[in-house]
Amino acid sequence: MHDLGKLKGISEWPAVRSSIEKAVADMVGEIPKEKVELQLKTQDELSFPGFTRRRVSYFVTEWERVSAWLFIPDGKDEVPAILCCHQTVPQGKDEPAGIEGDPRLAFARHYAELGYATIAPDCITAGERVPHRLEPYDTRSFYKDFPKLSAIGKMVADHVRALDALCETKRVDPSRLGVVGHSLGAYNALFLAGYDERIQCCVASCGFTRFAEDKDPERWARDEGFVHLPRLKEALAKNEFPFDWEHILALVAPCPTLLITALNDTTFSNTKSCAKAVKLAQSVYRLLGAPAALEHFTHSHGHAVTQEVLEVADDWLERWL
Repeated sequence: MHDLGKLKGISEWPAVRSSIEKAVADMVGEIPKEKVELQLKTQDELSFPGFTRRRVSYFVTEWERVSAWLFIPDGKDEVPAILCCHQTVPQGKDEPAGIEGDPRLAFARHYAELGYATIAPDCITAGERVPHRLEPYDTRSFYKDFPKLSAIGKMVADHVRALDALCETKRVDPSRLGVVGHSLGAYNALFLAGYDERIQCCVASCGFTRFAEDKDPERWARDEGFVHLPRLKEALAKNEFPFDWEHILALVAPCPTLLITALNDTTFSNTKSCAKAVKLAQSVYRLLGAPAALEHFTHSHGHAVTQEVLEVADDWLERWL
């Protein structure tokens, strides 16, 4: 595992980045680079004061068509756009759309009201993508179809397609794309920002604890339920991780990234370790000439998004996007 704090100059970074990318790819699996035709279609449309909400669908693979909520603000052209990743809730995309769930997590609707175009798709095993006869967030069916790819890799691939859908939407500025998420949505946002250079701003809330200091690192490679990274199981047994979260943050650099963590998070233990990840990744941001583009905001409100947290996220997105 690379110690980012020991980087001595910008000339070392390309080789280190390549090594980190390989280590991550070995765990995540090979994300397909070739894309099928998107065939973005609007299924229905409803107008609200200040914006229009559309149910759209598009192909993520040759045989998979997924649906998403797409919000377009009224009266503006070339608007910035935000991909809003949902947390681990059965309803998937309906929570960020403000249809069902925690209103503080209605990111897609909230940012549409602030003048952004937004999209909220379902992740695998959630919302309209729950496999027949399985419970939400059961990945057994997924691994039968994609044995060489991890659930995280699949979510990244699908979110890349959501960005494609935003780029095909009229009145969206494809050079100003952001991503925001909480919990499951947070680490989806970070992985996506590290993989797709089109992301120009990232906000990730309550998404991780460093593997090396997590009291429950097995959460990432369990035997059942939502199995994130099955290839990480061998590393867990040896307590030798090929990468940690500072390396994901480093892959995101120099993209402006706001990391939000709760010091009393009941879902992710030892979130104080996130400060270490930020400190190590900050060395890469400095090397790339963007020391102010990585910021860490902490609070003591548990695994939740409060009004204060939302305002901090709003300010970050307005500043950078």
